[in-house]
Amino acid sequence: MPRSTSTDSTSEPAAPDSADSTRERIVAAATDEFARHGIAGARVDRIAKQANTSKERVYAYFRGKEALYAHVSLRELIRVAEATRMDPADLPGYAGRMFDHFTVTRPDHHRLITWGRLELADTDAPSGAETIRETVARKIDQLREAQRAGQLAPEWDPVDVLALVNQIATTWAAQTEIGAVAAEQAADPSLAARRAALVAAVERLFPRVTR
Repeated sequence: MPRSTSTDSTSEPAAPDSADSTRERIVAAATDEFARHGIAGARVDRIAKQANTSKERVYAYFRGKEALYAHVSLRELIRVAEATRMDPADLPGYAGRMFDHFTVTRPDHHRLITWGRLELADTDAPSGAETIRETVARKIDQLREAQRAGQLAPEWDPVDVLALVNQIATTWAAQTEIGAVAAEQAADPSLAARRAALVAAVERLFPRVTR
């Protein structure tokens, strides 16, 4: 008897790795949904539809929207850390990599993280906060070690250095309304010019170390 060839969008393939495949589709769809709509505005039915599965299957893997967001944000934070590794002797280069990632390559990452900051700031819901703290602490330790090695001016508090560089590096990802005006009014409206400006700003504050 011929095997069924049903194309029901909620059916799952029988392959041994079908569970992992479904879970990955859910995570990918949720990443897009949260970046677009935030946590409160995200809809599990849209995530399920985009992932080609059912709402019930989504809840089988993740107990709710906040748990799904926590998983997605943690994964994306790890990817951000890998893509924007900091060299304390070259903070302008670090700022340039952050610009490339958040403004050019994955602007959705900035939106995704910002939604969590806005919506989960006063809750106990998991959102990768511990991972963020650990990452920040490691970078501060790197900066402190760079000061001991004479690679960074000692009068700066490493906490301030990291905050200032991060803020400058994400200027255009965070202020899209100014970016829209810059496209019309800047002497050079290109992204390359915006990148060069922020790298130059960080260079003036924290010059590269010639090794």
